[in-house]
Formats: sequence, structure tokens, C-alpha cells
Amino acid sequence: MKIALTLLNILFFNFLFAQGVIPCRDFNNYFLSFENGFYKQVEIQPVKEYQAGDELVAYIDTRGNLRLYDGKTRKDITNLNVEYQVSDHLLGYKIGPTLNMWDAGRLQTLTYFGRNYLVKDSLIVYEDTRFNTINVYWNKTITSIATIMGDLALPAHIGENMVIFKDNGNLYKIFWRGQTVEIGAWNGSAIDFQVGTDIVCFNDPTTRTFVGFENGQFVDIESQFMKKYKAGRGFVVYEDLNSNLWMYKNGEKTQLSNFSPSFWDVKDDMIVWGENSYLFAYTNDTKIEVANFTPSSYLIKNNILVFKNIMGGVSALVDGKVESITSLQDAEFEIYGNSVLVKLFNQSNIVYLNGQKYSN
Repeated sequence: MKIALTLLNILFFNFLFAQGVIPCRDFNNYFLSFENGFYKQVEIQPVKEYQAGDELVAYIDTRGNLRLYDGKTRKDITNLNVEYQVSDHLLGYKIGPTLNMWDAGRLQTLTYFGRNYLVKDSLIVYEDTRFNTINVYWNKTITSIATIMGDLALPAHIGENMVIFKDNGNLYKIFWRGQTVEIGAWNGSAIDFQVGTDIVCFNDPTTRTFVGFENGQFVDIESQFMKKYKAGRGFVVYEDLNSNLWMYKNGEKTQLSNFSPSFWDVKDDMIVWGENSYLFAYTNDTKIEVANFTPSSYLIKNNILVFKNIMGGVSALVDGKVESITSLQDAEFEIYGNSVLVKLFNQSNIVYLNGQKYSN
């Protein structure tokens, strides 16, 4: 049974990060996407700009049209002047005050009275000036989470599938999976909510405890305030008053470091930190020594860490292993799904995927 469950988990993980798009330009300035081991030409003529997530890329072509490519088909969205945002799964675009969206091949108008908006992995949060409301698109459903008396403004704390907002009575609430849950009302300084995926953490001014919200419930993680904290995908990382680094996940606490990390960061499934000039990561329930130096720049997304190596090239931590992708300097890097894209100074590209490097 354990073997069967493990295989199901592997299949689910691969499905979750099934390759959508890896967009790039070549030395001819052609617009490409890496798919199934090959670089596929998406546009013959150069594109003006593009934004991409794990599953789609939206771009303005040479004629000023907004187009979308999801790794299967190319779709014309509009030939009008447009502003747009892309997440890993959704596209939101606005023509004047009209806010539209694309979700898994389906186009929909959200409002004809839109203003500011934000596109995240599972939701789109936007202002509707007709009724002075803050609305959320989630799971093919539009919900008005607050009607504002006064000036509209997007909530300050928006995660990939959660929103924290205040109603007119200054009552903090959480929108999560179509539900609205009350947090509390406080006067004074603003609360520093850290919003991840399916989890929120904050210092509660009433109980004076460090609190997490998960699975629809509030739980005291620590009996006192924490000085720094951040939420990932289903877990929380925090630094206590003695500068120890901890992770809270599924009701359990794990100490990551007791050496006063020089820095630490969290995104999606990855945790990274510096400890005595060494770079460490926590991934797949394992602490890994990544490098014996602190990189000048790095990027984390999904379950991947990519960083500048000691020679000025690019290395990555993927599936628990550190791989040198290139020793060439001045390279840029991005993460799409379970792949790393490295853009070299000579306009060529390297994709690192499943332990192999593909160059064009």
C-alpha cells in the first residue's frame, strides 16, 4: 500500500508540474517555447513583450495584439490597447475599465467597471467601482468579499489562494477556498500578515501569541510574538527571539538552524538560509548544504533553487541535488514548473530539466 501511495504521489507531482511553457528568445530574436526536448517557434516575428507562468505565456506581438500560448495552442485575445497580468495558471487583462480573464482556455469578462486588480495562481482580486466592492474570482466563481464605504483599495495581503481584508467595521477576515472566516478587530498599528498557500501566520495583538491559520482553524504556534516570519505552501517559517530558525507544518515544529542565520527566505515549497557563510536549503523534508558561500543572487520557486555559483555562472538545486548549469557569467535565470531556464549573454538558452541540459 505504501508503494502504491508513493507512486500516486509521484504521478500527482509530475501532473502538477506538467510542462506548460518555457518562453525565450533566440539570437534571431524569434520567440520560442521549449517543449518535449525541443525549442518550438511560437512567433515568426519578434514580440514586443511577454509575461509567463508555469502553464502559459501572454505576449504583445509585433502588431500590438495580445496573444496567449499554453503549450498547445496559440490564441488571439485582443487587438486593442491592453494592460495584462499573468500567474502560473491565469491571465487577467484590462481594456479601459473592462476587466477580462482567461482560465484553462475559457475567456470571461469579470466587470465593466474595473480598476486595480491582481492576478495570483488561483484567484484574481479586483476593484469594482460600480458597487464599490472588492471582488475575487476563484474556482470559476466571482465573490464580492467587501463593500467599501469610502475609497476603494486592494487588500494589502493577498496570497496565491487566500486574501486577508478588512470590512467597514475594521474587522479582519480571510477569504479561503470560497469561504470567509473572521479573524478579529484591532485598533492601532497594522497587523503583519504573511500569506502563503493554504496558510497564514501573524502575531496576534489580543492573545500575544504567534498564530497560524490552516485547514480552516486558528492555532497558536508559539506562546509569544516572533520577530520575523513568512508563509510557504502549507507551512510557516519563523525566527524566534533567540534568532533560531523554525518551520511549522501539519501541527509539528522543526528547528532548521540555531546559528543565527544571516538571511533566510521562503517561497512555495523551498526554504533557503545563510549560516556561517554557507548556503542551506530545506526541501523534501531534508536539510541540504547547497554551497560553501553566500550567492550574490538567487531565485526560488516551486521546489527549485537557482543561484549564481562561485565562478559567476549558474547552479541549481533540483530534486535534492546541486547541478552546475553553466560557468558563463552574466547569465539570467528563471524557473518554470520543474525546469530552469538560463539565458546566456550571446542570446542562446539552456533549459535544465529532469537532470538534462538542452541548448539552442
